[in-house]
Amino acid sequence: MNPINRRQLHITLATVAALAGLAASPVWAQADAYPSKPITLVVPNPPGGLVDTSARLVSEPLARLIGQSVVVDNKPGGSGNLAYSLVARSPKDGHTVLVSYSGYHIANPVLMDKLPWELKDLTPVGLITVATNVIAVHPSVPANTLKEFIAWAKQNPGKLNYASQGNGSVSHIGTEIFKQQTGIEMTHVPYKGSGQAIQDVLAGQVQVFITTPPSVMGHVLSGKLKALAVTGKTRHHQLPQVPTVTEAGLSGFELESWVALYVASGTPKDVVQKLSAEVKRSMELPETKQRAELAGVEVRYLTPDNTTKLLERDTASWTKAIKAGNIKFD
Repeated sequence: MNPINRRQLHITLATVAALAGLAASPVWAQADAYPSKPITLVVPNPPGGLVDTSARLVSEPLARLIGQSVVVDNKPGGSGNLAYSLVARSPKDGHTVLVSYSGYHIANPVLMDKLPWELKDLTPVGLITVATNVIAVHPSVPANTLKEFIAWAKQNPGKLNYASQGNGSVSHIGTEIFKQQTGIEMTHVPYKGSGQAIQDVLAGQVQVFITTPPSVMGHVLSGKLKALAVTGKTRHHQLPQVPTVTEAGLSGFELESWVALYVASGTPKDVVQKLSAEVKRSMELPETKQRAELAGVEVRYLTPDNTTKLLERDTASWTKAIKAGNIKFD
């Protein structure tokens, strides 16, 4: 072989190797180019409320950081399943993102026999917000602390009714977990949302309601209801006088509604990591935290791996409560 042919062969082999390297690393090319178009945040709830509020908290700062529009698209319906299935079937490119609500993500696979999506269809980007709950009771209940309430309830089994926003709701399942951990007995009275539930609790027809702060805050401050504890990790900034469940003497019980971002499984890992990093930056901005505080929610970012661990932990406790309480979906 003459020198020219040897040189040509060397160039050809080098070119083939370079092309093979590019073909073997499409993820890096995709991550570098991401995002290449607007991102859509698909919300499984109507405007307003925890999930929609969380989506709008992250959308504006995220758009500034990534240099692309971030659109909030409300797709309520089917107890969240419409939005979940839409994202599960979306292109695996990180441009369609589910704003996932714990009440749907955990309960639906346990309560519903047939779903248009599966847990394996979705990959976490990260947790963005949480919201605590308040254990509120009617003033006729002769207890001013959580310890007193648990003791009185044990001495008077079956005398208490508790409200929920409906069968299979967070307030329903959360109260069942509370019952199982404390060993007290209460009768479930389901409602269609918080409105009528609050009215009946205020009237004393139902004595207990574990729900989000905005539903009961005004009534607690006016003395029409008693708040025994909040069920999150920290006290609520608008109810600073109300202790956490742990501070009130009950360890091991926690009930927080959470919102996390998910994309279709199969989305390149580096795209997920890049989006997660930008979401983290967005949620850590001082103005984002300030807006969240005014909205009554807490910013709490978790990595994709830790979001999976949170889902697994809550799924285990919820599944146990659902089976023990023989909970059925409406």
